[in-house]
Amino acid sequence: MSINLTLLIVMGVLYACGIYLILERSLTRVLLGLMLLANATNLLILSTGGYAGLAPLFDKETASNEYNDPLPQALILTSIVISFAVTAFMLGIIYRTWALARQDEIQDDIEDRRVARTPSFDAEDDAIVPLETSEFVVTASTAEERLHPEATETPKTASTREGSSA
Repeated sequence: MSINLTLLIVMGVLYACGIYLILERSLTRVLLGLMLLANATNLLILSTGGYAGLAPLFDKETASNEYNDPLPQALILTSIVISFAVTAFMLGIIYRTWALARQDEIQDDIEDRRVARTPSFDAEDDAIVPLETSEFVVTASTAEERLHPEATETPKTASTREGSSA
């Protein structure tokens, strides 16, 4: 199967423009970017279908390699339905933001800026965890461990033994 160079260039331009528009702050441009990405994906799926052939209706006289593959057509139909639903959802969001705020551009709020300034280190999540976190005493399994039990004690039992006066 040879690849159509024109179709490949059109797909690349559609993907590039779609990604560029998605990164904008205007909801209308985001919608246009999503539509371009959906159309580029439809072209990509269409190009995977191979050469045009006969309709995929079974006939005993026709060889199996002369039929067209129906799977890319079904995937494109599914992609069209999904992109239509996403477009309708985005249009609803655009209408709602226009009705409430009379603007199409998404602004940063104070919480977004605060979250961006916080460091990535969290003392609770990034703390060093001791090797043995079990609250059960580790039993010795070899003779050497039975002779030297302090090597197998958990930090919790070692600290209670040091703190006791007995």
